[in-house]
Amino acid sequence: MKSTPSVAVLGCGGWGRNIVRTLGKIGALSAVVDPSEAGRAAAAQLAPSSRVCDDPQAVWNDRSIDAVMIATPAETHYEQACRAIEAGKDVFVEKPLTIDVGQSRDLVRRATAAGRILMVGHLLEYHPAILKLKALIDAGELGKIRYVISNRLNLGKIRTEENALWSFAPHDIAVILRLVGSSPIEVVATGGSYVSANIADVTVTQLLFADGVRSHVFVSWLHPFKEQKLVVVGSKKMASFDDVAKKLVLYDQRVDWQQGQPVPVRGEGIEVEYGSTEPLMAECEHFLMCVRTRSTPRTDGLSGVRVLQILHGAQQSLMRNGQPTAIRLDEPGLFEPYMMEVKSTGVVHAR
Repeated sequence: MKSTPSVAVLGCGGWGRNIVRTLGKIGALSAVVDPSEAGRAAAAQLAPSSRVCDDPQAVWNDRSIDAVMIATPAETHYEQACRAIEAGKDVFVEKPLTIDVGQSRDLVRRATAAGRILMVGHLLEYHPAILKLKALIDAGELGKIRYVISNRLNLGKIRTEENALWSFAPHDIAVILRLVGSSPIEVVATGGSYVSANIADVTVTQLLFADGVRSHVFVSWLHPFKEQKLVVVGSKKMASFDDVAKKLVLYDQRVDWQQGQPVPVRGEGIEVEYGSTEPLMAECEHFLMCVRTRSTPRTDGLSGVRVLQILHGAQQSLMRNGQPTAIRLDEPGLFEPYMMEVKSTGVVHAR
């Protein structure tokens, strides 16, 4: 394997353009495929030294291309990833891995059988602040994790093809699973549709883990101010990451028992440095490293399956007015029976 693998990008839309630009900086971009004239024009401007075409077959036939990064609409992810694996390419797929749990599991099986790398684009798992927070947790700085709160709010782009849960929450769910170090056993979701029928603009998702840890994810594009904040409460200390203010703070705060009564202990917050690495650059470099060394990605196909199952469980709970949904990650087809119900509500999952 050459020192820098050769990569083709499928899709040069809003997010695909960022991947094209980043791979160009790294010097790993070989080709860009987009069926639209606008996409190809953008690719030609961003990557003038790379091949630009409208048919991915040119990539499948090119043995010099080692891997593909797929940033096409989510409903095309499964087909394109299957074709890439069949063509002997390693594969990166933007979140969600697919829109169907069974298809995601099938991609994992196909990639494993073919000896191909399969990675999903859970970008925040490559954010230096999240990596630093995970290191603090692993070092025992916070003690036992008790609960995690994540808010992702804004008066931003209002989608009509997917709800706020599917648009925003995958990032937060992926991070929470990484920080807690396990998967939940139950999910509850509630929300409201105020702009378009059956498209929730606001959702609150609660996760229950086997060891009693809980978390909640509050997402909305119908909010008066922008907030992207993660709070982790431990038995010894607490931490918060504000992605708008770009601050990670560790608080020496906890609750002690004195004479049989719980007493809050309030300490100062200390800002923690975490570096300035661009998450997308780190994510792309991680994928290239995995291709080169044949290592398992931090966000491998199975992690994509886990997040997708939780999202489907949350969607099921949302459609049933907050009825809890059990999460059984060992049951491959748990959520397929109501996939048509999800689709009938107008929820089409795309980045």
